[in-house]
Amino acid sequence: MTRLVDQRLKPLGLTASQLPVLVALKHGEKRTQKDLVLAAGVEQSSMAQLLARMERDGLIRREPSPDDRRSSLITLTDHALSLLEPGRDALRRIDEDACAGLPGTDRTALLAMLADVAGRIVPDGST
Repeated sequence: MTRLVDQRLKPLGLTASQLPVLVALKHGEKRTQKDLVLAAGVEQSSMAQLLARMERDGLIRREPSPDDRRSSLITLTDHALSLLEPGRDALRRIDEDACAGLPGTDRTALLAMLADVAGRIVPDGST
């Protein structure tokens, strides 16, 4: 699924690995790298690399934190915000394609089970 998501998001200049950051900042929020590490459930070094690539690609910007001079606040750029809806459309099409052959009741049951499983997952990888 991740490869399919990457394939469908590639024309927009986005990747599946960027989705947690995009979701965490989608309403104009300003978050620290530490906040994003917790939200995404990844290692600090992985987030640092991801954010560096996203900054290089013009998707995020950093500004000094007024509360802690050692940290930056990260926000989405206007360019990234403009990609959110096309990105959502691409993800919706993947969902539709994946569930296309399922009868409505099976699709509803599948979505309920996936929501249940997702609700049990803790960001540190434990269940």
